[in-house]
Order: sequence, then C-alpha cells, then structure tokens
Amino acid sequence: MLLIAGVVWFRGGQPDPPVDAGPSADGASTGEALPVSDTYTTIDAAPMDTSTQATNGGSVVHPVRSTPVHDAPGGIAFARVEPTAFGDAWFPVVGEQDDWVQILLPSKPNGSTGWVRSADLERAVTPYRIEVSLGSMTMTLLRDDEPVGEWTIGIGGPDTPTPTGRTFLLGAFSDDQQDFSPVILPVGSHSPTLDTFGGGPGTVAFHTWPTDDTYGTAVSNGCIRVPPDALDQLVQVPLGTLVMIDGD
Repeated sequence: MLLIAGVVWFRGGQPDPPVDAGPSADGASTGEALPVSDTYTTIDAAPMDTSTQATNGGSVVHPVRSTPVHDAPGGIAFARVEPTAFGDAWFPVVGEQDDWVQILLPSKPNGSTGWVRSADLERAVTPYRIEVSLGSMTMTLLRDDEPVGEWTIGIGGPDTPTPTGRTFLLGAFSDDQQDFSPVILPVGSHSPTLDTFGGGPGTVAFHTWPTDDTYGTAVSNGCIRVPPDALDQLVQVPLGTLVMIDGD
C-alpha cells in the first residue's frame, strides 16, 4: 500500500501553488466552498461509475484552472478538481453530453465520477490501456488495443484485497524513504478495507518489490506489485490512462 508523504515528485516537477484563476467557464465560483477531489478526500456526493468494464478510446482531460465538478450536466457542483496533483492532473473521460464531460475522480469512494465543462479542459488521447486480472494475477499493457506485454504480478491479500473496477493512472513519484521500488505509480482508487496505511490515505499503486517470489501471490496490502521490466514500461504511460481491474 502506498504512503504519500515526504515524496520527491517524479513527473511534472514540484506541484504549482493552488491556481486562483477566478470563475470557471460557467461563471461559477471556484473558491474554498467546494472540497478538492483528490486522493486524500472522501466526497460522498459524487455519482458512482455505472460502466465499470467500458473502455474510453483513450480520451483524457486536464483542467486548465480550478474547476467545479457537478453531479450531472448543469447540475449541482459538489467538488472541484485542480490543475496539479502529482504534477499535471489528467483524468479519463467516461461520458460526454453537449458541453459537458464526465470524468473518473481520484477521491473516495472508489468509482466516483463527476461532470465538468469542456471549456475548462485541455484534451488529449492516450494510446495505452492497462488491464489487470486478479484471478490470473496478470497485468497486460495495451497500445492501440494491441498487447505490448503481459506480466505475472502480486496482488492484495484476502484481508486487504486490490479493488476492482476501472480507475486510472494518477501520478508517478520516487520516494527516498523506501527501497522497494524506484518509482511508485498511484492510481485513482483506494483499499476497500484500510482507511489509512502508513500515514497515507490507503491509495493503491503499481510498484516493484525486492524479491521475485511475490509475483503470482496475493499477499500485498492492496497494491499491485510488478516486475522491474513492467515498471519500465508503465513509467512511459501518460497520466489519466485507464486501468481496468477485473476480479476474474
């Protein structure tokens, strides 16, 4: 399980100070009244993902300013997303309607979504998708729907399982306080059984492990342990890329 504290930022440099860009495109205030949706927060008002096995063609978005997140297109604003998190913040698109885009959120509960105005976003397309099978304990990296590689992985144990559903690559950093992985790649989901871990919020992540005997076992605290050559591939994957975690 991931400890997010005292880290050295790996991608995108040290985060910029909070952006105070005034109103969003819809004229709504982006002030402190709305909680930030990030890996540290729980926002119970967020709508839940209802298409947990659907892919998205690689569409990702980056908020260009502090941006309100709504429960429906033109609906009630319940949170905001910021331009930076682990470097620049990118979110996968899982729905669109008129001038609105539905994104996956990194806050608890797992599977949280929200709607943001297209005018507040920069858009891009990632060719990658990461598929994790907990049943076979394998991870497959795809580019343009074609496998780049498949690896045997370590997953969460019975009491601390790896959560299923679709999430996304949230960030990448190195941490001088540990020696189990040169880079840690947090995703936008959390342990279903641990509210906190090691002082952090229980965020699930991809990382390596010092010994090879962990691969093909279910012994982690929820994180996905990958071999070094798999991590070498994953660090090339753009932030916001979908991660599909299947329980079978």
